[in-house]
Amino acid sequence: MLDLLINGLGVVFAPQMLLLIIFAVFLGTLFGALPGVSATMAVALGIPFTYRMDGVSSIAFLVAIYCASITGGGMTAILFKIPGVPSSAPTTYDGYPMAQRGEAGKALGVQLVASAMGGIFSALCMLLLSPQLTQAALSFGPSELFAISLMGLSILTSLDTGNICRTVISGLLGLLLACIGLDPLLGVPRMTFGTRFLTSGIEMIPVMIGFFAVTEVLKQTVKRTKLDTVGNTSKIKTMMPSIKEMLSVKWTVFRCSVIGTIIGILPGAGATIAAFMCYSMEQKISKTPEKFGTGVLEGIAAPEAGNNAACGGSMVPLLSLGIPGGNAAAIMMSALVLKGVTMGPLLLVNQPQYLSATFASMLVSNIVMIFAAMLIAKIFVQVLKIPYSILGPAIIMMATIGAFATKNTSIDVVLMAVAGLAGFIFVTCKFSSSAMILGLVLGVICESNLRRAYTIISGETFLQSTLNIITRPVTGIALLVCLAVLISPGIKPLLKKKN
Repeated sequence: MLDLLINGLGVVFAPQMLLLIIFAVFLGTLFGALPGVSATMAVALGIPFTYRMDGVSSIAFLVAIYCASITGGGMTAILFKIPGVPSSAPTTYDGYPMAQRGEAGKALGVQLVASAMGGIFSALCMLLLSPQLTQAALSFGPSELFAISLMGLSILTSLDTGNICRTVISGLLGLLLACIGLDPLLGVPRMTFGTRFLTSGIEMIPVMIGFFAVTEVLKQTVKRTKLDTVGNTSKIKTMMPSIKEMLSVKWTVFRCSVIGTIIGILPGAGATIAAFMCYSMEQKISKTPEKFGTGVLEGIAAPEAGNNAACGGSMVPLLSLGIPGGNAAAIMMSALVLKGVTMGPLLLVNQPQYLSATFASMLVSNIVMIFAAMLIAKIFVQVLKIPYSILGPAIIMMATIGAFATKNTSIDVVLMAVAGLAGFIFVTCKFSSSAMILGLVLGVICESNLRRAYTIISGETFLQSTLNIITRPVTGIALLVCLAVLISPGIKPLLKKKN
């Protein structure tokens, strides 16, 4: 193991490679901060830089872009309520309220450190426990992945405890939108209303940009008095959090790093599920859950540590089995295949330098990322000092570019505009945009895995198949946890009233 570490650091600290990784970190952070440029797209945009690199250097470079893009997405989520990447959506719940209070620097500091700690933890796990973690991941089938995705959906009742009914309705609307498009197993069009534009389903990124960015601009525009006060530079602070404040979230970062690494290892789970699950878990175990969503440090540290830890976790099945843990990992795999690298179990035996280079790249990238992101964050924070009468149209322009860049079609821009108007109506009627987005993001994953589970674990009757699924140990435990989380908001007031 020590030899692997030394070899990996030797690859990364070669002068030319170190400069490339620093460049990759800045590139990934900027890509992640741009609305609509997901981590997958950031990795894809980085592939042309690897054409003249060897396989080991290529994986180190692409991993650096991947890790930095996840962190960059949290910066715009905090400052403008625009998740740069889908996994940064939970960061908006507490990050943006802190930015509105003039504590943008503190929120960004916690986000950067939590992201780095999550990434470093998952890199260490990848180096030390890669074979064991791979075997554990292989024991998870579609039923277990469905139960884990459902755990992410179970936070619906916790997003707004004062208005559970409307929040659940919002989540169900998101699940309904997730059903639009081709059937995941049969390929039959559903709810497309005869138009080919809906055949591919509702694109998540334009909808997310519309519900978060466009809706927020419309809200601020309606409040005309806000246009002047937002530009008040005296309220904007760029100072970083104190050591005491960072120590107050140390256990949050540790717990979410563990959960994020485990979820990242599961093929198809990814950083988005990890972020939502970590946020939900921390809210449930917190002594003051009612403060989540108002701007608390734990609400930023939890999803950021979780989604960055999932990055390292997704590398485990890729390197050990040749199974990509997510879309970004699949693009990395295709880049390595172009180099003539054969992914699979024999890769770590015959060419262990790939594992060591990936680990060292993640380790160095997460350390460099703190300084690179702080530099970029200080520039971004200054943007908040611009009067909103100028900043609002600029945000709309960035959102339009981000939506168009998803597929280079104007349909996505129209979808973003419709989503923005729908989000404004949601907010006006006290419905939850976050719950709707959560249902849309996790709905497709839940449905596809549940139907695969019924196909694989078949019984004589529908009831028998259901029993075969829920009696699997991991699935049964996860479903019980989901049930407890869903009914807890209704039981807690009854217990308090009884006491």
